[in-house]
Amino acid sequence: MLSLATIKALQIYGIAIVISMVVAVLIKVLVLATSRVKQVAKASETPQKPIVPIAAGTRKAIPDDVVAALSAAIAVVAGPHRILHIGESKRSWANEGRIAQHSHQPRH
Repeated sequence: MLSLATIKALQIYGIAIVISMVVAVLIKVLVLATSRVKQVAKASETPQKPIVPIAAGTRKAIPDDVVAALSAAIAVVAGPHRILHIGESKRSWANEGRIAQHSHQPRH
């Protein structure tokens, strides 16, 4: 006769098989659904017009009042600030990481 522990183990094994099959079927359905959505989206795309480059002499300048309005809007959003220096520092976190990886002295 089978012991109670063996019967429980077989029940758990059976439940695991059923759950695995349900998950596999669900994944297969999702993969099929997403592939069909991509096919529909690809079929419904409208062809794009080719981009024609503008000749250098025919470009229109942006009016000064538009530049002033954009600058004022950016200044209002950004608030008062002053950039002191833009450049790479000598010791950044990236440099320290490179040094730590290529160092021959282990650190703990």
